[in-house]
Order: sequence, then structure tokens, then C-alpha cells
Amino acid sequence: MSRLFGIPDDWKASTDDFPTLSSNEQNTVEENVTKYYGYQEDVYADGRIQLFIRQHVSYLNYSLRKLPQAYQCLDASRPWLIYWILHSLDLLKKTPPVDFKLSIIDFLSRCQSPEGGFAGGPGQIPHLAPTYAAVCAVCIINLKEGYQMINRNTLQNFLISLKTSDGSFRLHEDGEVDVRGVYCAAVAARLTNIATPELFKDTPEWIAKCQTYEGGIGSVPGMEAHSGYSFCGFASLVLLGHEDRIDQKSLLRWAVRKQMQLEGGFQGRTNKLVDGCYSFWQGGLFPLLNLVIYMKGDKSIDLEEWLFDDVALQEYVLVCCQHPKGGFFDKPGKPRDFYHTCYCLSGLSVAQHVGNQYKTKNVVGDPENELAPTHPVYNVHPSHVIDMQQYFNALPPP
Repeated sequence: MSRLFGIPDDWKASTDDFPTLSSNEQNTVEENVTKYYGYQEDVYADGRIQLFIRQHVSYLNYSLRKLPQAYQCLDASRPWLIYWILHSLDLLKKTPPVDFKLSIIDFLSRCQSPEGGFAGGPGQIPHLAPTYAAVCAVCIINLKEGYQMINRNTLQNFLISLKTSDGSFRLHEDGEVDVRGVYCAAVAARLTNIATPELFKDTPEWIAKCQTYEGGIGSVPGMEAHSGYSFCGFASLVLLGHEDRIDQKSLLRWAVRKQMQLEGGFQGRTNKLVDGCYSFWQGGLFPLLNLVIYMKGDKSIDLEEWLFDDVALQEYVLVCCQHPKGGFFDKPGKPRDFYHTCYCLSGLSVAQHVGNQYKTKNVVGDPENELAPTHPVYNVHPSHVIDMQQYFNALPPP
């Protein structure tokens, strides 16, 4: 049922006559979301809601060259900003000219540490998170100059230096340990062909310890299940070929229950609010789980259907998360940013395409809303993944 033509009262969250701070916040979000859906009913009587492609491309292209002053606080996340913006443009089927791509490669080369890996900016310490972002940005740029810029020997040494005795990875020297580190290391290693059995020894077993009684995966063993960590944990197991180390159906059941009935988007944790970024962190789990469970012989899984309401998710992203001047935000009332722009578009792409061939399933609203597909493990275009792996797989591991 489309939310554009009215929302039933029984879809609203119940307080059981015992309101709390959390339930009050949920009620506020529901009121705001209902208003947004109501506005769309007035504007788009035929239900053909639109993706503001021109505005998004303008917002992203401008910001790739000149960031607003407010982004000074992300000086240690500059490869992330590049990745978020490049991937968003790629999903919108737009790409910067080659000369500008080369200038991006030059900048990323200055973020590469002599010790291996990439830092959040020139002269900073190397860190697994910007290493992931930089490698994925090079993948999206899809030029041999980018591939050749990556120092695989020092990158491998950097990953080895962050490996702990229990199989987990620190995010930087003397830094914190959590499942994001495993995912960032696994993606960087697989895309550049530097993975070895020793590098990821005991890692699948450590990830399995992070699965909680709810079915989702927490940041470390004993912590609460969270969609971002669940995606990172399960995607890492897929990359390492050890999907069976966790209870997959329990994870699937947990993920299904995170889609909000009224809003249509996903929450990241139990009893938390909807957030547009979870359109990918939660939505991206379904292509992986569908395929893995199907390959185990469970024919109740349909590879042509995701086990979430893809129409509801698209409506939430398009109606409740778009800024009219370009960019996306978390939920009504929040400011736009590049992080939410990237992951709202990524989740929208997942909802629009199904199967191993990324066939178009269902594009809500205007047919021009269709995005390019995204790889459910790496979250970059599937063809870019193929090109990068073909290049590096022709080289021997360091």
C-alpha cells in the first residue's frame, strides 16, 4: 500500500499508555513523516514522485570542488567525502571528466602513508576507514593511474600490523577494535588482491562472536545489534567465504523487523528512530542473505524478490529524505549531508534492482528515477569491481 494516499492510524507506534522519551520522539517523527507524505499527495496526484536528479548532481559536483565551511570538522575524513560524492554521482549515472579524476588520484596519493594504507588527509596517520574509502574511490574512478597509485606491499603490511591475536582488526595503531575494521580490511584486501589465509586467520570466528541473541551483529562481542555493524560483519563473512559461521536466518529475521511500518524506512537498532542511511546498511543485507540462503538449497527464497517492502523504502527515501536543492538527509527536520546522500541513494538502488544480474525490479514514481546498480558487498558499481579485480588479479600477491 502506497503511503502517498493516506496512512492508517493503526500503523502508528503504540505507547501502551506509558509514554517515554523514546516514544515521544517516535511520535514526533511519525507526525513529520505523515506531513511529508501528505504534501506529496497534493503535488503528485498520480503518484509519480520524482528524484531531483539535476539538483543532486549540481550539489555533488559543486561540493567535490569546494566544500562548505561546516565540513572543516571532517578534515580527517577527506577520502570519505570523495567516496560519498563520487559514488552518489556514479549512482546518478554522472561521472567527472578524466582530468578531474586524475586530480582526485593525485590528492589520494598524498593521503597514502609511507607506512601503508591511507589517512584521513595528507600528513595524518593511516586508518582503516579512510583506507576503505580511498580504495573504493579508486575503484569508482576506474583508471589504471589510480590502480598504480596504490602501494600494495605497504598496504598489506599495514593490514597485518592492525591484526589482533583473536582475529579482529584495530582501526589504527593503538586504536579501537570493532567489526568495521574487519570489513574495511577485507574490502581493501580483496579489491587489490593482497588477501592471504594468514591475514584473516580466526577472523570469521571473531565475527561470529559478535552475533547477538536478537540475530543482528554488534560492534564487538557482547554489544547491541546494529545495522551498520550487521552489514559490515556479514559482508566480511561473504568476502572471506565463511557465511555459515553465523545463524543466517536469525540475522534475516532481525533485519526484516527493522523496517518501520509507518515510515517505510529502516531503523538501525531496536526501539530507535528511522534513518535514511539505513536504507543501505540494512537494505544491503537482503541481497547477500537472499543469495546465501538460496544457495544452501532453501527454495522458499526468491532471488527476484527482496524480503523487505521495496516500494515503502523507495517512498521514504524519495519523499522524506530529499532536499529540494539537492542532497539527502536522515529524516524530516534534519540537514542534508554527503553521508546520507550516498547511503540514501545506495539503498534506493538496492530497492530498484534484484538478482545477480541487477535487473530492474520496481522503480517507484517517474521511470527516470532509476539509478545505476550497486554491488551489495562493496557498494560501488558492479562493473567497476570487475575491472579493478581483473587488473589486480593479474598481479601476484605481494
